[in-house]
Amino acid sequence: MITALAAAKAYASQGAMSVGSIGSIGGADKPKGMDFGDMLKSAMEGATKASKVAEHKIADQVAGKAELVDVVTAISSAEASLETVMAVRDQVISAYQEIMRMPI
Repeated sequence: MITALAAAKAYASQGAMSVGSIGSIGGADKPKGMDFGDMLKSAMEGATKASKVAEHKIADQVAGKAELVDVVTAISSAEASLETVMAVRDQVISAYQEIMRMPI
């Protein structure tokens, strides 16, 4: 089940992934959209980066160099990224299973 937060984050990440310039003249420079593999790679890299940032904030908090609110914010961001990746994974698996059930 996709939560509202996961859906909003996925929608926002799609907005950040633009398809290129639309103002090309004559069709010489066609905008290249991001393919599904690139989108998944980007989502995974974002989730990994958010997790690493949260880990560093936790270490900084233990060392007395970071505020607790910063740690909580970083952990919350990492959790949201992970939920988004898991929601996409669940939807991909569901789509695959639906395709496999289709008659030939």
